[in-house]
Amino acid sequence: MIPDYFFAQAHQATFRRSPTEARAFFLQARRQFSSTCRRRVAPVSLTSPEAKSAQAYCADLVRKSDSPSYTLSHFVQPYALPAYLAIRAFNIEIARIPDIVSNTTIGQMRHQFWRDTINRTFAGNPPEEPVALLLASYMQETGIKPNKTWFQKIISAREQALTRPGFTNISALETYAESTYSTLLYLTLSALPLNSLAADHVASHVGKAAGIAAVLRGVPLLAFPPPPNSHSNNPAGMGLSMTRDRQRVVNLPFDVMSQCGVGEEDIFRNGGNAEGLRDAIFTVATRASDHLITARSLLNEIKSSEELSHEFEHQNDEGHEYEINQQADQPQESRRKDLERAYGTIMGPAISTQMWLDRLQKVDFDIFHNSLRTTEWKLPFAAWWRNRQQTF
Repeated sequence: MIPDYFFAQAHQATFRRSPTEARAFFLQARRQFSSTCRRRVAPVSLTSPEAKSAQAYCADLVRKSDSPSYTLSHFVQPYALPAYLAIRAFNIEIARIPDIVSNTTIGQMRHQFWRDTINRTFAGNPPEEPVALLLASYMQETGIKPNKTWFQKIISAREQALTRPGFTNISALETYAESTYSTLLYLTLSALPLNSLAADHVASHVGKAAGIAAVLRGVPLLAFPPPPNSHSNNPAGMGLSMTRDRQRVVNLPFDVMSQCGVGEEDIFRNGGNAEGLRDAIFTVATRASDHLITARSLLNEIKSSEELSHEFEHQNDEGHEYEINQQADQPQESRRKDLERAYGTIMGPAISTQMWLDRLQKVDFDIFHNSLRTTEWKLPFAAWWRNRQQTF
């Protein structure tokens, strides 16, 4: 707020100065005010009250909006926990933009705000925002800088989904999952730090599976949107990709819907009993399951020192810059060590996604079944057991 005395001084100045001088006075005062209200927030130690408060905020946000990630945070290396929570909180903030804006223009402004926030954070001048403060503190304390490219890619992918919702085919859905959920895993790995072709290869398939499953979870919410401002109870990243004008949409790939003979209007009228809907859900869920099977196969090949069955299709994309020995013939022992370091990060989404797909199969792919929207109470026990076996 502008102090009252500023107006008093300005009022007196207008009577003492000519119009030209008065105009110059106001311009100078406005510049001074603008420069003082944007306070620079220097990164602080992770043990400082500011950083602790920021971490508590991020942890609470993840606990409330993305409970599986909060549960699985116990398997992340302790020193990297602040970065993990900051990155997951960032993902929640970006994913829920469609829920808190009334039109795409405001949504684009929110995305630009986060672009600026990330740029300022990496420049050492984070705004007073918990995610930015925690991330900046982590970078200063550890000297580790996550890959900035992945932050910007997630923002761009979410913004594109906001302005151009829907998927023309299942390949477009996979591209979206790669640009959001797989990229979220790359970002978390870079915060360890770990720059590994083998780890990224496994993370790509796990992320695609998680992203496809998230879009499936969002089908009931988009077909029958809840009242405004009820978004806080929705899990993060549910594939919500349209403005919150409460219009009903079925966010399944168009080619799958066409092949299965399911129409939007039929879903709006009959919900889960719409003809062909379960077949469409089965087709999309099978693609998610295929990616998990591929990820497990890669994991086993790396652990048994076998040659990988296929190359990483994104290894030449922006952000995937590896040492020459990784691109050509990385030693098998090095691959195993990289995967051991990455396991706690990759394992979580793989397990939670597989458990949800199993529940979907048990209800015969009825995406509207109430049991699919309940918390998976077995997740902590399953994660503990899989962690002991180093599998997912």
